Amino acid sequence: MSTADLLAEVYERVTQVVRRPETWARPTRTSWTVHELLAHLLLDARRALVTLSTPADSLPDTDRVSYWRGFRPQDTDGARAHVALVRATAAAHPDPAALVDEWVETSRAAAHACRVAEPDVLATQGHAIATGDLVHTLLLEATVHLLDLTVDVPDAPEPPDAALAEVRSVLVPLARGPLPAGWDDLTAVLKGTGRSPLDDADRAELGEQARLFPLLG
Repeated sequence: MSTADLLAEVYERVTQVVRRPETWARPTRTSWTVHELLAHLLLDARRALVTLSTPADSLPDTDRVSYWRGFRPQDTDGARAHVALVRATAAAHPDPAALVDEWVETSRAAAHACRVAEPDVLATQGHAIATGDLVHTLLLEATVHLLDLTVDVPDAPEPPDAALAEVRSVLVPLARGPLPAGWDDLTAVLKGTGRSPLDDADRAELGEQARLFPLLG
């Protein structure tokens, strides 16, 4: 399955969760509710549509791994501004069902655009990135946030195994070495992104690598 096909599948699994009204006010693994986290995902899908129509005028200066080095968890003005934007976007949809409808339409359009996109160098967030690497960043974000959305939600869909493996493929170079062999891909994603804490055994096996965790937020 291509990265774009995987992205489409993860987006559809997000939709399966957020179409359930009983989830909207639930907490997630982030500081947002399901309603608010969906607003964040909607903004990302919108950015995908813009980026896929914005060719860069330079060679790539980032890729599917280095892109994430600028997103280490930090209490910055930019991070706080994004939190405020997400909450404002959610508040602008006081009926979460309207936000769900917009998400379904936008995410399917973004997934289709990724499937048919030609190889190119695209401009986004002050960087130039190859089309395939852009799609991979979207897949990573959607996969991690699907896990965030589904915490304690009964019968919620999990990310495809292949999507978790793709996220792990980014975490390994961010960790500057292999992750513990005993971690399956789900564990690697949860611990690599700080969703689950490292325990003493993890820190002993990782050694100096442990100071790099979480590898991305």
